[in-house]
Amino acid sequence: MADDRTLIPPSFHEVHADARGRLRLPRAEFCARYELCEDLAQALVERARALRHDLGVTGADVLERIGLGLRPPASGLEEAEAAWVLTRLAELLDWPWAGRPAA
Repeated sequence: MADDRTLIPPSFHEVHADARGRLRLPRAEFCARYELCEDLAQALVERARALRHDLGVTGADVLERIGLGLRPPASGLEEAEAAWVLTRLAELLDWPWAGRPAA
């Protein structure tokens, strides 16, 4: 489980922050949600590469397909968490994605 030494990116903090920037859930739960989402993004890297190769489609097409599988509530993620996972996955793969900020 993530602890106080785990660096959680501001982009994930925004997923669970209120309008004033304060977390809407307990710190321990926030850290656990981050760990879940980061692990999921990391775990999807090889699957995404394989889909792109096997189907001969663009990275954006693969991300859209994966996004369908991350739709709440079936995935157990909140909508904003699912969007964060897709953005993180695109970052890990260095694929363009509309939800990903320009480098």
